[in-house]
Amino acid sequence: MVKHIILWKLKNEYNTDEVKLGIKTGLEGLMGVIPGLLEIKVETETLDSSNADVMLYSVFENEAALKGYAVHPEHVKVADTLVRPFTETRACFDYEIK
Repeated sequence: MVKHIILWKLKNEYNTDEVKLGIKTGLEGLMGVIPGLLEIKVETETLDSSNADVMLYSVFENEAALKGYAVHPEHVKVADTLVRPFTETRACFDYEIK
């Protein structure tokens, strides 16, 4: 299995509950749509110590499933309409569970 974790910092003018909810709803709505996606969760409630605004935690069957997710039309649509326009920075950490 492969874990895929993303941290986003939102652009200041878009750091709103509405934008965060859109990201959460859009990405979590991909469950059951993307082959090999086993789990997906978006966290938007942060503590004051956080330096990111939104976190994506997802689990895939394998690296090939993660690569398929990256280019899947439904994921691309969510990313292009609900995520990328509102984010300032993105950090990614992918790893295999052994």
